[in-house]
Amino acid sequence: MTCRTRFAPSPTGYLHIGGARTALYCWLAARHEGGQFVLRIEDTDRERSTQAAVDAILDGMRWLGLDADEGPIFQTHRLERYRQVASELVQAGKAYYAYETREEIDAMRAAATERGEKPRYDGRSRELNLPRRDDPNRVIRLKNPLTGSVVFDDRVKGRIEWSNTELDDLVLIRSDDYPTYNFAVVIDDLDMGITDVIRGDDHVNNTPRQINLYEALGAPVPRFSHLPMILGADGAKLSKRHGAVSVMQYRDDGYLPHALLNYIVRLGWSHGDQEIFSIEEMVRLFRIDDVNRAASRFDFDKLAWLNQHYLKTDDPAEVAKHLHWHLEQAGYDLASGPNPADVVVALRDRVKTLKEMAERAALWYGPIQAWDEAAVEKHLRPAVAVLREAHARFSALQEWSPTAVHGALEATAAALALGMGKVAQPLRVATTGGTVSPSIEHTVFLAGRKGALKRIEDAIARVG
Repeated sequence: MTCRTRFAPSPTGYLHIGGARTALYCWLAARHEGGQFVLRIEDTDRERSTQAAVDAILDGMRWLGLDADEGPIFQTHRLERYRQVASELVQAGKAYYAYETREEIDAMRAAATERGEKPRYDGRSRELNLPRRDDPNRVIRLKNPLTGSVVFDDRVKGRIEWSNTELDDLVLIRSDDYPTYNFAVVIDDLDMGITDVIRGDDHVNNTPRQINLYEALGAPVPRFSHLPMILGADGAKLSKRHGAVSVMQYRDDGYLPHALLNYIVRLGWSHGDQEIFSIEEMVRLFRIDDVNRAASRFDFDKLAWLNQHYLKTDDPAEVAKHLHWHLEQAGYDLASGPNPADVVVALRDRVKTLKEMAERAALWYGPIQAWDEAAVEKHLRPAVAVLREAHARFSALQEWSPTAVHGALEATAAALALGMGKVAQPLRVATTGGTVSPSIEHTVFLAGRKGALKRIEDAIARVG
């Protein structure tokens, strides 16, 4: 049987870390087995679902590179299918119409609570065979088994057994003629041929109801895998202060998508002591059966370490594709500055995020914004000869590269019988306005030949 998984978020909010991990595990499980991955948008909650949330989910999936073989498929496009199946279940005697008011149902539940029982619908319409009629309280309910247990082997949590006496008759179609979550998800998974349902363990309580629905439909039951929670570093439920923000916030904060994927794949899964995984390695090594049962903790320091690793080791041209977005967001005139790939080479050992890299790159995409006057007095004023000599040698270079710039700096130092420090620091101040920057050859190179010469000329004029 071909493995088919699905990620089925509800568009009532952004795509967060927990959802992204679920999507990644579904994607990896399908890719590992050469199967298919389906993206489904469960948008039948009309009050809470929004187009903005749909867009946020799709943007997040696109940024992470979790491409779907099918979808996005929207539940609201399938409403007639749900109504059709519910009607067929009624005709087969496996479901029924019920018309109790909200007050009657509340009274049933209160009475059950008083008896020390679980609050539930008491099934009073179950055997009445009521016909369909126009009524604001009309629902369709499944005839849940009255005896026995639901037993399934969860690929993460192990064997789970649930007594049918704990379950009441599930509403399939609500009074607004829309399907309930538990009904729609089963029909979707059945129609889409989903073989493996991988989702958060907050859905464990839904699974027995869904299995009974599969049985009523005479349909094969998929394999279930319920993923443990992700906690904050302090062991509390993940919240915004821990990192439970939109996945796109991580893009905005300067993380590489594959660094985030590498991090979240390890939030519940491992392969020995290995920490660094390429996407290809994840696909080859991932097995849902290897996911841990225990909750994992989100660690920003570990994510930052992974991000810095990829900034340092990835092809600069590939990193530059992501840096380009940050440079644009900062409002820089990219046409007047260096190739972003060259910026990556100059700064990747000094920063942990692309956002920080873009901030530090400001000095090459516009004029010097502020001068360190103490540095001007200490390093520029006594070194006009150094600036003039370097200016002449930069002007004479046949090519403009970090290596060529470095050679010109060495020649300047030799001509003036100075150590490199006495040459580098005046030029650093001249080209940046201060004393802190990457290596001097990259600092000068990234200013461009024309820009570097102009900055040196301005520095000489400043102290002249």
